[in-house]
Amino acid sequence: MMVCLFVKRFIFVLAAFCWVSGDVALAKHAGITRHYKFDIKMQNVTRLCQTKSIVTVNGQFPGPRIIAREGDRVVVKVVNHVKYNVTIHWHGVRQLRSGWADGPAYITQCPIQTGQSYVYNFTITGQRGTLFWHAHISWLRATLYGPIVILPKKGVAYPFPQPFKEVPIIFGEWWKADTEKIISQASQTGGAPNISDAFTINGLPGPLYNCSAKDSFKLKVKAGKTYLLRLINAALNDELFFSIANHSLTVVEADAVYVKPFKTNIVLITPGQTTNVLLKTTKHHPNATFLISARPYATGPAPFDNSTTAGILEYSTNKTIITTKKLPLFTPILPVFNDTSFATNFTKKLKSLANANFPANVPKKVDRRFFFTVGLGTSPCPQNQTCQGPTNNTKFAASVNNISFVQPSTALLQAHFFKQSKGVYTTDFPANPPVKFNYTGNPPSNIMVTSATKVVQLSFNSSVELVMQDTSIIGAESHPLHLHGFNFFVVGQGFGNYDPNKDPAKFNLVDPAERNTVGVPSGGWVAIRFLADNPGVWFMHCHLEVHTSWGLKMAWIVMDGKGRKQKLPPPPADLPKC
Repeated sequence: MMVCLFVKRFIFVLAAFCWVSGDVALAKHAGITRHYKFDIKMQNVTRLCQTKSIVTVNGQFPGPRIIAREGDRVVVKVVNHVKYNVTIHWHGVRQLRSGWADGPAYITQCPIQTGQSYVYNFTITGQRGTLFWHAHISWLRATLYGPIVILPKKGVAYPFPQPFKEVPIIFGEWWKADTEKIISQASQTGGAPNISDAFTINGLPGPLYNCSAKDSFKLKVKAGKTYLLRLINAALNDELFFSIANHSLTVVEADAVYVKPFKTNIVLITPGQTTNVLLKTTKHHPNATFLISARPYATGPAPFDNSTTAGILEYSTNKTIITTKKLPLFTPILPVFNDTSFATNFTKKLKSLANANFPANVPKKVDRRFFFTVGLGTSPCPQNQTCQGPTNNTKFAASVNNISFVQPSTALLQAHFFKQSKGVYTTDFPANPPVKFNYTGNPPSNIMVTSATKVVQLSFNSSVELVMQDTSIIGAESHPLHLHGFNFFVVGQGFGNYDPNKDPAKFNLVDPAERNTVGVPSGGWVAIRFLADNPGVWFMHCHLEVHTSWGLKMAWIVMDGKGRKQKLPPPPADLPKC
């Protein structure tokens, strides 16, 4: 393996890593500090025969890979050279006592303004696998995203066959128009934003779109080898089915947690989720090439980008690479767009290893129980404005327990740490819906939401059980909910209304999947448990960006514990100011 590392003033710029034969550039020892520099800048990129100026990191789209081992400290200096305010979120990183580095705008930090910089500093503790980073303000994550590869500690093997090669595959969404203008216009009119024009694999739409044959991801493989594909869904608004024609996949990890391996031809991955799969190539060189495809799983009433992104899997020999022009091309069969049955069955197959090396520490006793409804609704149209919401002169809104989150103008974590919450947030977020109704039946007559900045306050080390219930207001829909600062265990799920008397008896408290993002089933519910062992302010929101924009989000405040290592340290000196 050849490795090239450029070092200058102890700043390791990720773009300087040289990748040879797909091998990862590694430092010699675990537990080191890895430095990166992210320059946020505009870059002209051509897709679908159109050149567009987009926001990038270091001029790359998708952005550079963060590579570290479990136990490493990661230091990233982000310098903002564009006209937009920017923050970066390290999606799925636990951020143990490093909440100042988590990244959601106005939750843990004020944004990095034009011409300013901020150093994100955190240690990766007890995690290994695939995560990703993305912008966490407005819709900038449409182009600001990249993989995080966390390798095991030096000398520690994977709990599955060592792959011949590892390949990040990151899904995205592409708009021909400026996404900041799209969401700004939608916010003003109260209507739904325009859907995307294409999906992408590693930034490339693929041959199934007009004027895009040359912009196709190609995976070149050798016969009889095992490849680890690190799948990441960085799309803004769509869950995706993924498959490779004539090849089966073995799922071995989800959200940077190893799972009991299982084979499948199709993977479901929601925005915010990551999934590692093993691809075993055929032993003999096939006389064909194979399509790698992804298209949406969509359950709601709203229009969606019903298109398919594709790449090409090619087998290579030692001498030549066979071109797709000479060989037949096989295409995978993906589920229909609303195949909730497949989605449910796939999700149920995900289970923790739950062994001595990788235990499933599910909280058995529960200190705090919450029941949250999640879904859509409406809010009043501002005076002197005409709105295009679902009912007469209203705006689309989304809520948790009928509270549509209002983004503060001061970061919640700063207000909490300095005990300056007055006028910023209140701690009376409801533990249950304010009005009970048939959540998956006919909607109530009043579908207006309440707009406020409310949080839930938790004692340090308290165990939490949260049931999230989809509602059929405007339409039943799957919602991928992401919790910052924690992994949680998915102990149960079902359809219809959650029954607190019958459903808990069916909870899996032995080997449930451990995740950071979970899909609340369309017309159903999901139950999770987690231990509030990380002091700070932690965002929870739908990872469909349109729903987050409409207010389907809230925050948890975990108070300091008594011990020195149970308290949130003071903010860094360069924390951006609002």
